[in-house]
Amino acid sequence: MKYPLLSDIEYPSDLRKLSSAQLPALAQELRKFIIDIVASKEGHLGASLGVIELTIALHYIFDTPNDQLVWDVGHQAYPHKILTGRKNRFHTNRQLGGLSGFPKRDESAYDTFGVGHSSTSISAALGMAIASKLKGDTYKQHIAVIGDASIASGMAFEGLNHGGVTDANLLIILNDNAIGIDPSVGALKEYLTKAKVGRKPKTDNIIEALNFKYYGPVDGHDLPTLLRELKRLQSVEGPKLLHIITTKGKGLKQAEENQVQYHAPGKFNAHTGELLPKKDVQAPPKFQDVFGLTLLELARNNPKIVGITPAMPTGSSLKYMMDEMPDRAFDVGIAEQHAVTLAAGMATQGLTVFCTIYSTFLQRAYDQIIHDVALQNLPVIFCVDRSGLVGADGATHHGVFDIAYLNCIPNLLIAAPSNEIELRNLLYTASLGLSHPIAIRYPRGRGTLLNWQKPFENFVVGKGICLSKGTKAAIISTGTIGANVMEAIRISKANLAHYHFPFIKPLDTKLLHTILAAYDTILTVEEGTIIGGFGSTIVSYATKQKYKGTLETLGVPDTFIEQGTPEELQHLCGISINALVERFKGL
Repeated sequence: MKYPLLSDIEYPSDLRKLSSAQLPALAQELRKFIIDIVASKEGHLGASLGVIELTIALHYIFDTPNDQLVWDVGHQAYPHKILTGRKNRFHTNRQLGGLSGFPKRDESAYDTFGVGHSSTSISAALGMAIASKLKGDTYKQHIAVIGDASIASGMAFEGLNHGGVTDANLLIILNDNAIGIDPSVGALKEYLTKAKVGRKPKTDNIIEALNFKYYGPVDGHDLPTLLRELKRLQSVEGPKLLHIITTKGKGLKQAEENQVQYHAPGKFNAHTGELLPKKDVQAPPKFQDVFGLTLLELARNNPKIVGITPAMPTGSSLKYMMDEMPDRAFDVGIAEQHAVTLAAGMATQGLTVFCTIYSTFLQRAYDQIIHDVALQNLPVIFCVDRSGLVGADGATHHGVFDIAYLNCIPNLLIAAPSNEIELRNLLYTASLGLSHPIAIRYPRGRGTLLNWQKPFENFVVGKGICLSKGTKAAIISTGTIGANVMEAIRISKANLAHYHFPFIKPLDTKLLHTILAAYDTILTVEEGTIIGGFGSTIVSYATKQKYKGTLETLGVPDTFIEQGTPEELQHLCGISINALVERFKGL
């Protein structure tokens, strides 16, 4: 058999039938199993390879799912899923109708808490531990596994601060590999680097100062040591932390040497580890690169420009500016709230601040957007990456709520460019100075234009554009979903007018009034939730104007959309090219 030990394991109860001497061999099989499948199916690789031994040890020692195990973020939960009844479906990971890429409560009883965003594990596990105490269940164990990048986040410190003054039966495993998606940053990271296997910092131990019993650091790939430490900690009462040192990408040479690229490497050769060569064709740029390269170009000519990102310098492409201008581009770690208020503070001093955050992570700084930026009308430029349906990462990562949650905030402008050139010109216009803060939203993935680095043009704030004329009905879109609309009109040969609104706020009410007067049927299309979104704003205005025609909003329905390709998910929402073709034929 290819996997002689793993083939007989469906659940942790099967795992516990093995002798401890067999576990290192199982670790090798489990590591190979993940490499074999992720090589062809894609997914998060490095983080899961780094916790193979830890995952085996946790399920071997603790009585999961009765003992509660919470994985922070969940990038590293593939071995956990394979050992908890999902081995035979693991090949469906991150696919439409398949397994979620993250722990998910309704997928398995072993997934005690749904995750996807960082730094929630300590608070969740502490809540479970306190609940067990209240119910009189004093023997149940509660374990949170958190990385060195995530534990530096404010929410993790809030959990530590509370946990340290309780008698909760809480064990935190600090998985220290010095990297999240990009290398970890900050003073806590500098502190942790002083800790080596078998030797902890002798003075000023920050964990012990928060009333946690501190154990380690130990080698996170040494199974006998892990088993011994976890067994011993079962009987230690109160809050405690085990510090383990691991290597992200352990067991695959390329993943160990290039941890950023092999976090989620795409397809690769399972035997050699080499990434599969991409077709040698010229492709349009990723929107993140349009942002990153344009910002660097602007910053070279404007010394007041600074850039900020919370732990996503590579994913957001702020790395271009960080490499050339490290004193003006800042990775603040997994700290979205801090990033926004830091930007606000810089803006008070006359700097032109570009704060780039994924749409789904900007949600974590909502109070700061309102209170620290918009209320004070500080002209921070929010570059909202990964807006819309992002694909395989699923419900935790779709950027479909930003229009709705930003639209109600006074003073805040909201823009959604249709292509790379519009994004470039919006960034340029914002850099010249606006009297309000602005959020510029753009999607994950590539655009459509090869020749996008045109000379800058000033963008007229709040101005809509007529893209095509027609008599039967009018389609109003915002953002890059307009490309689907244009193609669907072409294929359907429908006699439809198409209007693009680059600004969701302020609306071009003059143009909108003209559209309402000219058409009895209007459809709005957006890649965001229709509840409180762009279409809702159009409907609200039309109602005030006593519009008598038919007005329909198309977008993401009032439900959480799971994983799949962006095209599959757009089709589910009725905004794919094919879905729009059918809808337009009906007009």
